[in-house]
Amino acid sequence: MSMATGRNAPISRTAEADSTSSVLSTGMIRLKHILLALILSVVFFLIFCFIALHAYIAWVLSNPTVAPLYSNPKLAKGMDYESVNFPSLNGEKTISGWYIPSEGSNRTIILSHGYGANREETWVPMYDLAHYAHNLDFNVLMFDYAFASQTSKDVATGGKEEKLQLLGAIELVKQRGAKQIVVWGFSMGGGTALQAGLETKDIDAMILDSAFLLEPDTLYHNIKNQIDLPRHPSLEILELLFPVLNGTSLDQIPYQEVKKHDYPFPTLILHGTKDDKAPYPIAEKIAANQTHPDSSSWIVENARHELIFREHPREYLRRVSTFLGKLEPPEASS
Repeated sequence: MSMATGRNAPISRTAEADSTSSVLSTGMIRLKHILLALILSVVFFLIFCFIALHAYIAWVLSNPTVAPLYSNPKLAKGMDYESVNFPSLNGEKTISGWYIPSEGSNRTIILSHGYGANREETWVPMYDLAHYAHNLDFNVLMFDYAFASQTSKDVATGGKEEKLQLLGAIELVKQRGAKQIVVWGFSMGGGTALQAGLETKDIDAMILDSAFLLEPDTLYHNIKNQIDLPRHPSLEILELLFPVLNGTSLDQIPYQEVKKHDYPFPTLILHGTKDDKAPYPIAEKIAANQTHPDSSSWIVENARHELIFREHPREYLRRVSTFLGKLEPPEASS
């Protein structure tokens, strides 16, 4: 009996060891599964945060914060004006603005403001330039793009919808008797003017101050100025998100055509080498394509985005005055 018991003892210990090993093996597998689940959870969480960050950027870009109107042409510069409302070219938006008449004049300057601003655009400052244009016997139209509307704010689309709103402004001044129309654009208002210029024959001249053209390079340039994200896949993610958040894809912005187009009317391009929002080589490229004899450009050393007039007021107005002085009188226009 004792011998049998002695033989069975090692067998029992072996079985116990096998059982312990099996339990440890199962525990290790469970631990590996838990660790894998944790790692995957962290990875998916980081991916979610990365995409959410891009969604936030796309939303902010599509919904710029715009200050309310603080003044008007009469208070700011003593200019009589009329409040006007007009439809965008496709009739989908009603645009508000101020029409400043110049008695007996059939020449009109339309001021096309930039992104994140309204018709006042105080840092330019817009009232000063409106007053200057009015003193040259131009009617002046100042208006808000829909993303700057005081009553029915819409998303910013990089020019896709804004172009139609600018074309609506052109129709308005034509109805008011304009025979010569100059679009004076600032930042994205300049890029919008360039897009509108591809589709209408009613523009007789353009002045482009710090023109911003939405394209992948300028989009990434502006994002990188704020946060150091990798170019790829950031651009691809944003290109997927924009159509969802503002109904616009970069493919709908004709930036390639704008950069190679030779406009049939004179253009004056004003840009600074220290522009941190719209890289000046793009302005140089657009300027180089223009063959109209009255087109010209002024690339200003060390000037910043939309601050050329503030930094060089006399030379700025001298060049604008010279440019406008070369335009044929409206009666002689074709």
